[in-house]
Amino acid sequence: MKVYRGTIEVQSKDHRPDFHNVTEEVKKVIEDSGVKNGICVVYSHHTTCSVMTQECSHDLNYFGREFLQQDLNNIMERLIPTCRTEGQYLHPGPKHIDFALSIPGEEAKGSLNTDAHLRSVFFGRSETIPIVEGELSLGDFGYIYFIDWDQVRERKRVCEVQILGE
Repeated sequence: MKVYRGTIEVQSKDHRPDFHNVTEEVKKVIEDSGVKNGICVVYSHHTTCSVMTQECSHDLNYFGREFLQQDLNNIMERLIPTCRTEGQYLHPGPKHIDFALSIPGEEAKGSLNTDAHLRSVFFGRSETIPIVEGELSLGDFGYIYFIDWDQVRERKRVCEVQILGE
């Protein structure tokens, strides 16, 4: 059995959840792996991000979001409102703020992202997709999205891809 690892870098944008269609990049990692039959795990080690498979909506709103992504954001805003002030959520507490400030380059505002952590729990941080004859088994409408729920600041994120198979 062969194991192959690849990464995809994405750049998040500030002040809104950011959806990245990484389908073509994942297909390239599979091609580079040479695996014809097996599984592909697409994963985020970032605790405020998710990976999901979903249909591409094709239609875009004024901000460049696919309609289905905007629908999802609208629902998530009702279920888990964006963290706008200290104390809106229990997390982060004083110990966590102290921990965050101990990391070089971190600011206290970087910890006011509890909504992003909760949203990532709803959708999970990985997807496992079968590889059949060298192709992802996504169906006719399936795409892979890496979602950065954190609206506090722009940053580079890493989408990890692990291929297992033969």
